[in-house]
Amino acid sequence: MLRENQRRFKFDWLTIILFLLLVGFGYINILSASHVGDITSYFDTSQLYGKQLIFIGLTFVLIILILSFEAKFYERFASLIYVVAILSLLGLFVFGKDVNGARSWYGIGSMTIQPSEFAKFATALAVAKYISDLQTNMQTLKDQIRVAAIIFIPALLILLQNDAGSTMVYLAFFFVFYREGLQQIYLVVALSLIILAVLTLKYGIVISGIITALVLVTRYFLRKKKRASVLQYVLVLLVAIGFSYGVKLFYQHGLKVHQQNRITIFLRLEKDPIKLEQMRKREAYNLIQSEQAISSGGLIGKGFLQGTRTTGKFVPEQETDYIFSTVGEEWGFVGSSFVVILFVLLITRVLYLAEAQKSQFSRVYGYGVASILFVHFTVNIGMVMGLIPTVGIPLPFFSYGGSGLWGFTILLFIFIKLDSNKINEW
Repeated sequence: MLRENQRRFKFDWLTIILFLLLVGFGYINILSASHVGDITSYFDTSQLYGKQLIFIGLTFVLIILILSFEAKFYERFASLIYVVAILSLLGLFVFGKDVNGARSWYGIGSMTIQPSEFAKFATALAVAKYISDLQTNMQTLKDQIRVAAIIFIPALLILLQNDAGSTMVYLAFFFVFYREGLQQIYLVVALSLIILAVLTLKYGIVISGIITALVLVTRYFLRKKKRASVLQYVLVLLVAIGFSYGVKLFYQHGLKVHQQNRITIFLRLEKDPIKLEQMRKREAYNLIQSEQAISSGGLIGKGFLQGTRTTGKFVPEQETDYIFSTVGEEWGFVGSSFVVILFVLLITRVLYLAEAQKSQFSRVYGYGVASILFVHFTVNIGMVMGLIPTVGIPLPFFSYGGSGLWGFTILLFIFIKLDSNKINEW
C-alpha cells in the first residue's frame, strides 16, 4: 500500500517546475501589460491581472483533479471526451458569442469560455486512442484517411467560426504522424506545396510553373534509378499549375481583406515601396508597435513596470497574443532568451518522456502535446517579432485568459499523469 501511494505522487517534477516558471513569469508580464494606474490590490477583479490570478488559482484545482484520475481513465474515455469537444464546437453556431469577429466563445455571465482551447487535448487523446487501438504504423491509406478525419472535423468547425489561428494549430499533428511511421513523401509534398504557394503569390503562376518545370526536368535527368515516365512528370507539372491557380483564387476571393494585406506585407507583394509602407503602417500597427517595444528593451530591458510602450498601452492586445513584446521591452534580450529556453526545455522534456513510454497511447499523446506546444510557441513568437504573418494565437501558459491557460494545463498534465506510471531520470 505504501509503495502504491508513493507511486501515485511520483510525477516528473522537472516538467512541473518548467510549467510553474512559465505560468509565474507569464503572470508577472500580464500584470505589467494590463495594469492601469497604481496597483492597489493583486486581487482587483476589475483589472485583467486580478482575473488572471483567479484563473491561476483555479488551474491548481484543475491539476489536482486531473492527477486524481487513474491514467487508464484518459485512454478508456478518449473517444467520449473527443465527442463532447466536437459537440461543444457545434454548439457555438447556435449559442456562441461573437468576439472580434470570431464566433468562438460561450458567454457565461461576465466570463467567456473558448471550447477550441479544450478541443486540442481532446483531439490529441482521440488520435492517440485510434493509433494505439489499431497498432497502426500509418502506412495504409485507410488509416491515414481515418486519422486525418479525426483532426479535420474540429479544424473545420473552428475555421468556420472565423478562427484561422486555432485552425492552423491542428497542423501540429503532422509531426505526430511522421513519428508513427507516415511516409516521408508526405513531408516532401507538403514542403513543396508551401514553396509553390509562396512562389505563386510572389512571382505569379507563369513563373512558378516555369520553376516547377525546371525542377522536374532536372530531377528526371539526375535520377537514373527507378526513373518515372515522362507522362508522370507531365501530370505532376499540370497538378502544380492547377494548385497555383487555386492558391491565386483563394488569395483573391477566399481571404478577407485584412488577411490579404497581412500576406501582402509579409511577402512584400506590393511593388510600390511607398504604398507598401503606407499599408504596413495601416494594417500592421500591432506588429510595428510590438517590434519597437522589443527592440527598445536592449540587453537587459527597462525593468518591471518600467516599459514605456507597455505602460503607455501602445501595443494592442499586449496581454494576450502580443505578451512576448512585454517580455522584450521590460526584460530585454536576457529575459526573452529565458522564456525561449523554458519553452525549449519543456518541449524537449515532453519528447524525451514520450519516447520512454511503454504504451503507444502514451507515446502518441506525448508527441501530440509537444507538437501543439511547439506550434503555438513558434508561431506566436515569430508573429510578434515579424518573422511570420500575423496570426491570432496565444503563447502557452503566458497569454491572458482562462480558457487558454486551462486548455494547455489539461493538455500537459494528462501527459504527466500518463507518464507517472514510468518515471525516467534526465
